[in-house]
This record gives sequence, C-alpha cells and structure tokens, in this order.
Amino acid sequence: MPQANADALLASNRVTLAGYEAQHFGWSVANKVATITLNRPERKNPLTFESYAELRDLFRQLTYATDVKAVVIHGAGENFCSGGDVHDIIAPLIDLPMPELLLFTRMTGDLVKAMRHCPQPVIAAVDGVCAGAGAILAMASDMRLGTARSKLAFLFSRVGLAGCDMGACAILPRIIGQGRAAELLFTGRAASGDEGYAWGFYNRLCEPAALLEDAHKLAADLVAGPTFAHGITKKMLHQEWSMSIDEAIESEAQAQAICMSTRDFERAYQAFAAKSRPVFEGD
Repeated sequence: MPQANADALLASNRVTLAGYEAQHFGWSVANKVATITLNRPERKNPLTFESYAELRDLFRQLTYATDVKAVVIHGAGENFCSGGDVHDIIAPLIDLPMPELLLFTRMTGDLVKAMRHCPQPVIAAVDGVCAGAGAILAMASDMRLGTARSKLAFLFSRVGLAGCDMGACAILPRIIGQGRAAELLFTGRAASGDEGYAWGFYNRLCEPAALLEDAHKLAADLVAGPTFAHGITKKMLHQEWSMSIDEAIESEAQAQAICMSTRDFERAYQAFAAKSRPVFEGD
C-alpha cells in the first residue's frame, strides 16, 4: 500500500474525543484521562434509553481515540447509579412486544461489549447506591474503587427478571466466585462496601471525599505506563476466557512479541541501562 494511502487510512480511523459534547451524562478529558459522570443525582443517577445508547456509542468510539488512554466513570453526588430509570425505562418496557424487548436487551448488552472491547482501562469509582444496570456498569469496568458506604445490588429478581442480565452470569462469578455471585443474583440483596472488597469486587475502599481523586490518580498512573501494552493486556484478559491453557500461552506469546516490537519496550531498556525511569509514549 502506498504511504499516502496508508496515512489516509490511519487518519480516517483516528478520532479525538476531548471536544465531544455528551448529551445524557457528563464528559471531560484531561491529561489523556476521560471522566464520565452520571449526572442525575436527584434520582441517584439512573440510566435512560438515551444514556444507554450514547454510552454504547461513546465506548465504541474510544476504540479509535488517540487522546484518551484511560476512563473513569462515577456518579454525581453520593451515589454511583441506581440502574435503569423506573419511569423512563421499566414502565415503557411493560407495553412492548417481545421482538422490541429483545432490541432493548441487546442494546444494553452492547454497552458491556463496548466497554470490554475498548483498549482503555476503565475504572469505576463507586460510592453509595450501585444497583441494577449501575452494578453492571461497575462489573464491566476493568477496576473498581469503592467506599465503606457502597451498596452493590443486582436487583433483577426484585422486578421479576432473571439475574442473567448484560453478561452478569458470565462476568460476576469470575470476579467474586460462583457462590457469591449466585447469592447476589438470586436474592437481589445489597452487598456492603466491606463485603464487596473482601470478595474482590472492589480493588480497594477509599474515603468518600477522596474517591474520585483516587480513581483519577490510578488512571494517571496507567496513562504514564505503556498504554499500547495496557490495551493488549485488557484484550488478553477478556479473550482468554474461552481459550484452553495451551491456546492462551500461544496467544500470549504472539501478543508479547507484538509488544516487544514497540518503541516503549526499547525505551524501557534504555532507561534501565541509564538507571533512570522510562518515559512511555504509547507506541
């Protein structure tokens, strides 16, 4: 392929999102860290049809973003997210025929897929209520910081639904174990922040006033690292679920060889030889 055509192809697949104007939640980018703010605090930040769809589309765009290397998602006020809005979502769903219900459930599942497939690490900063689809957003993130007052609840059984929503039966047991996941999904009860931390759902607990700052610090540390390699790590963490051990070892051999061809790998060696810290640039 001629270089001009290659450059045009690369340019067409690169986007910058610092100037993106979100319609249904808060969005900002600073120092390559994007912050998503679920911002309906008067109702504990519920999701709507529109916010589901916009979040899905935004995470899809992040695959091609050159100015975002990590994402923090949190809720305004003292809660993370109360799930799907009872009046804006649940009430209309009652009157829909099954084919249209399936369109909705596939859309919500596509949001989880988009979060898992974007190369940026996603950090959920979870305070207060984290319920229903909000619990799914936290679950679908790569890392989670909580507080002692976090209340994690997969409420689907409380509204007459199965616990198998948006990948919960596949992902949650891998985070906290089959028995604990079964308890939360069958009963719909809320797990405290201490329980969530002890079970491994939260990477650590923070003071509420410091939660968002701690999440941004974690994101900044990731951005300062080899971000291309972080994207490979995320890809392999998810891709290897369906592999045998032999397949995983071979796949990791190929992935690591790709990372060894990056300039960040060379920079790390040169810094080691010079007894200095490497400055990674993500290429």
